[in-house]
Amino acid sequence: MADLKNDRFIRALLRQPVDKTPIWIMRQAGRYLPEYREVRAKAGDFMTLCTTPELACEVTLQPLRRFDLDAAILFSDILTIPDAMGLELYFETGEGPKFRKTISGPGDVANIGIPDPEQELRYVMDAVRLIRKELGGKVPLIGFAGSPWTLATYMVEGGSSRDFYKVKSMLFADPDTAHQLLAKLADSIAGYLNAQIEAGAQAVMVFDSWGGALTTRHYLEFSLAYMQRIVDQLTRDKDGQKIPVILFTKGGGLWLQELAATGCDALGLDWSVNLASARAQVGERVALQGNMDPAIMATDPQTIQQEVADILAGFGHGSGHVFNLGHGITPHIDPENVAVLVDAVHETSIQYHQ
Repeated sequence: MADLKNDRFIRALLRQPVDKTPIWIMRQAGRYLPEYREVRAKAGDFMTLCTTPELACEVTLQPLRRFDLDAAILFSDILTIPDAMGLELYFETGEGPKFRKTISGPGDVANIGIPDPEQELRYVMDAVRLIRKELGGKVPLIGFAGSPWTLATYMVEGGSSRDFYKVKSMLFADPDTAHQLLAKLADSIAGYLNAQIEAGAQAVMVFDSWGGALTTRHYLEFSLAYMQRIVDQLTRDKDGQKIPVILFTKGGGLWLQELAATGCDALGLDWSVNLASARAQVGERVALQGNMDPAIMATDPQTIQQEVADILAGFGHGSGHVFNLGHGITPHIDPENVAVLVDAVHETSIQYHQ
């Protein structure tokens, strides 16, 4: 990519040769960084941080000032779309996201519209534009959204859930309403991601945080089918540059073949998946992203370096691997361990790209 000083991440997603394995970290902008906590305190609450482009830009860039990361990811939240649909998102301290309104039947689905990304979600697009400007081509910017199924779980449950009792009951007892909701969400997400690409995102990722809670039959019908609907609508080229698409289902190791068949460019893997067997399954169809257990970041430099070496050896020689954690970095991690991780990936991976 001509305008990028470091295009290692994009090249790896497109399975093109790289000099070393690229790395970025899910939730790399976040509570483990003291400078993030300062900005968060100044903002007053999480929603203000998300909806103020200058603050979202600042926390997006913070990890890049500390670490030699190969990509930036937009600081936002997966629940911006349901909020823009009128469900009124708020955050309870220590309890996570909640909605003042929920979806329980076809009338509720009929009442929500597809948000205009440049109207109701303008603050996200303004943040993307500002981040791209401030990055100055240093590394690519990743845009993202939650998957339809994952957003639906929050919209029906009213917040986080352990058992997904309400939303699973909808799948079993009222599948028509579930399909109507998921279709509306898929089309909203596709429009939202395309607007992020138009504003400057150079790759996009769909986070299916809760797909792994479903049976195989229900995953294929209620999660994967709607991620496919998104992939089919996405802008894949902008200004002559390819825009890679990453799909990530946490707990989705059973369905790598089906995920790869969507036509996406890369699959995110959590730590329960063996990287060598994943590569054997998907072959040259897609790149792979992942997949270190975030808990290892709480250990010591030697343990982190050894785990990096094992994961890189698991993938083996050639391009098509983006190193990442298998899920988001946790708040209590020492930032020094992140520096150890990034340096270990870059130094240890050179041998696999010669």
